[in-house]
Amino acid sequence: MSQYEMGFTTSIVQADRIAGVPHGGVHQAIHTSTQFGFEKVEDLIGVFQGAVKGSFNYARQGTPTTAALESKITQLERGCGTVCFSTGMGAVAAVFLTLLKAGDHLVSSRYVFGNTNSLLGTLRDLGIEVTLVEPTSQAAVAFALRPNTRMVFVETIANPGTQIPDLPAIGELCRDAGVLYVVDNTVTSPALFTPRNVGASLVINSLSKTLGGHGAALGGSVTDTGIFDWSRYPNIFNSYRRGDSTYWGLQQIRKKGLRDMGASLSSQQAHQIAIGMETLALRVQRSSATAMELARYLREHPGVAAVHYPGLEEHPQFETARQWFGACSWLLSFDLRDVGTMTSVLNALKIPIKATGLGDTRTLIIPVAPTIFWEAGAETRRDMRIADGMIRVSVGLEDATDLLEDFEQALTKVGAISNPKRNTSC
Repeated sequence: MSQYEMGFTTSIVQADRIAGVPHGGVHQAIHTSTQFGFEKVEDLIGVFQGAVKGSFNYARQGTPTTAALESKITQLERGCGTVCFSTGMGAVAAVFLTLLKAGDHLVSSRYVFGNTNSLLGTLRDLGIEVTLVEPTSQAAVAFALRPNTRMVFVETIANPGTQIPDLPAIGELCRDAGVLYVVDNTVTSPALFTPRNVGASLVINSLSKTLGGHGAALGGSVTDTGIFDWSRYPNIFNSYRRGDSTYWGLQQIRKKGLRDMGASLSSQQAHQIAIGMETLALRVQRSSATAMELARYLREHPGVAAVHYPGLEEHPQFETARQWFGACSWLLSFDLRDVGTMTSVLNALKIPIKATGLGDTRTLIIPVAPTIFWEAGAETRRDMRIADGMIRVSVGLEDATDLLEDFEQALTKVGAISNPKRNTSC
């Protein structure tokens, strides 16, 4: 049985053994060398000139350990290749800065991760035009397209508002327009969604979150799905227009994003992430189920004004989530009815850790407006529908009953009435 015939988790946990590892090891070795030698200087020259493939010369562009991780991610995202980075933002920045240039136009979802939103401001300063759109509407995206539009960027589930783009419709639009379609799959991960199925050209994952899953290693990745025709993309440098055009884009991302910009993933971090990935499906199933229970509980609580979770029937993109996602993941947000009680509620909680970050085994919680979106300003928060009383929760692997009881005691402690109609069915 080949790796491509195996089930999702089997393919992850058996990947190293199938690929072959020295000395019969169960896992790939951690390669700490920064330089790699060659028997013949002709081979070293060939690597630099692109004539020799599959060899390593300097760890900034990759090691056997990072290559093994890239292979696993490529398999999960059903792509033709992957480049790993030291952080998720390193991956996002590499896509923008290596494939766009001054005078180009980028169309982006208005509901993007706070640091990505900040990066979009940097792109504008570099002469790249950026238009923020309502991604739940194909018409809004279509209206924003221009002759110089090179890329459309969306996230599968927005952080923190949980808006979901019209993923397949945008894919059709980008295909017809010949525009790069870049999908950040971090929240859903390949365990719940395959962006290739909706026509994504490139798929980004923050490996620090769902894939790594234990809050123990930073990393990011860009996967090429093999759908986009790079021979028609004007921003590929002449030196990379050699051989099979399928790999031109990814080669440019690796050369410019790793070799020139240096956002390189270490072998130690790559190994940690690869081990974390082995429990990916199990973790996502458990945290999604618990998040669903918590969302249903909070929806009925008198102290809560709104709950944002795609698994709830009243969520605006509930049907999209049900059709395309295997579950609705660990991310939910809710708005307190009385903003003045926010700090008291958070301080009364005993299980969730008051911290930034997402996709951990432990439940993490944070007030959104005064922290991760404070720098964005009130106007941006209003455009992104981030209320002053919004609280983001990254649901972990704790027992659902313990979490629900903790939220109830915290909400009750600050003056809200305990809710007798609590629904804990999944």
